[in-house]
Amino acid sequence: MCSMTLDAPKVSPPLPPAAQASLARALSGSDDVTVFVDGTVHRLEAGAREAVLDLLLRFSRGDAVSVASISELLTTSQAAELAGISNTFLRNLTDRGELAVQYRGSHRRIRREDIMAWLAAQKTQKSSTDS
Repeated sequence: MCSMTLDAPKVSPPLPPAAQASLARALSGSDDVTVFVDGTVHRLEAGAREAVLDLLLRFSRGDAVSVASISELLTTSQAAELAGISNTFLRNLTDRGELAVQYRGSHRRIRREDIMAWLAAQKTQKSSTDS
């Protein structure tokens, strides 16, 4: 059985103002992220690139940042936090069958990929109604 908890987050304080400004200049108008690991270049896939850009943008604004890994099966609280919605709203989504749920005894578990797919669908739906 896989772990059903968020891995311990890594927390970083805000960057010093000079580093924030330098990073903001570097990110201005760019959506390219190239990662060098031990001298080897790695191009990031779209989802990873967006996550890294978001992290860097937050640092450039002077935000403290927390990064955590997410296990495959989430509790309703973890899934709601990931989606930025309340636990009650998430439970209602599962009750209506709009979001798949698995039960472990009487406890609901939601697959990470299902909540991510639901979020993507919400983003697409919002984009089409904004047009």
